Amino acid sequence: MRVRPGERERDRGAVFVEFAGLFPLILVMMAAIWQCILIGYAFSLAGNAADEGARAAAGADGDEAAACEAAALEHLPGGWSAEVSCPLEGNVRKAHVDIEVPVMFPGAFNLPLTVSGTAGAAEED
Repeated sequence: MRVRPGERERDRGAVFVEFAGLFPLILVMMAAIWQCILIGYAFSLAGNAADEGARAAAGADGDEAAACEAAALEHLPGGWSAEVSCPLEGNVRKAHVDIEVPVMFPGAFNLPLTVSGTAGAAEED
C-alpha cells in the first residue's frame, strides 16, 4: 500500500491527542490501585498492632490496658490513626485495633472505612 505525499503530515499529532485523552484515565486507574494497596496495608498494620498489643498486655506488670495500647500504637507508622481496646476474656488477653484508612496518603483525610485487627495472648502469671 502506498502512502500519499501529504498523509503523514496530517497524522503527525494523532498519537499525542490519543495519549492526552487517555492520560486522565491512566491517572485515575493509578490512584484507584494505590488506594487498594493502602487498604491492604491497613489490614496488615491492624493485625500486627493487635498482635503486639496483646503480647505486651499479657506480660505486663500493672496497667495491662496502657501497655497494650502503647505497644499497639508504637507499631503504627506516623499519620495512621487507630483505636485500641484490650479486654481480658477468661485467661486470654485480647487486643482489638481499629485503623482508619487514609485517602491517598496517611495524615490527610480518612475514608469512611475502618479496618479491624484482633489478636489474643494467654495471660502470664
